[in-house]
Amino acid sequence: MAIGAGLAAGSIALVGFGADSVIESLSSIVLLWRLQAHEADEERERRALRLVGGCFLILAAYVAFDAAHALIRREPPEASWVGIAVAAVSLIVMPLLARAKRRVAARLESAALAADSRQTDLCAYLSAILLGGLGLNAALGWWWADPVAALVMVPIIVREGVQALRGEVCADCH
Repeated sequence: MAIGAGLAAGSIALVGFGADSVIESLSSIVLLWRLQAHEADEERERRALRLVGGCFLILAAYVAFDAAHALIRREPPEASWVGIAVAAVSLIVMPLLARAKRRVAARLESAALAADSRQTDLCAYLSAILLGGLGLNAALGWWWADPVAALVMVPIIVREGVQALRGEVCADCH
């Protein structure tokens, strides 16, 4: 829904947010694959972390490129009330989901699931940034707020991707 609304409005921040949701789904599939192993399999855990990390970095590259392109070409997005609603709901739901994932990760002692919970936290941060960019564009007509919001997302996404690739997870995930 977010990708479609973002494409319709020309909002890179909203498309990036939607792509993050797709990556979140792919990450969940990877984690289901990882959790199918009945015993602790460190190699499977490392591969799952690398896949999650790679997804983050692909998303960061896409968002950075498209946001810079929109700024250089001065492409104003349309206001997206659907996007604003999606971002607001996500801002409420994602922290609750992340907390639930961390509890399960601790019980299973799964670094991959803990990293995935960080991806869900990231989705909440991205929701707040997205809401700011979409809101400023809709309320004040600041077309540049959308690609700037997208660029603000990039370092957060890259940091999480690098940490997952290194096998690092947050201290509060365990």
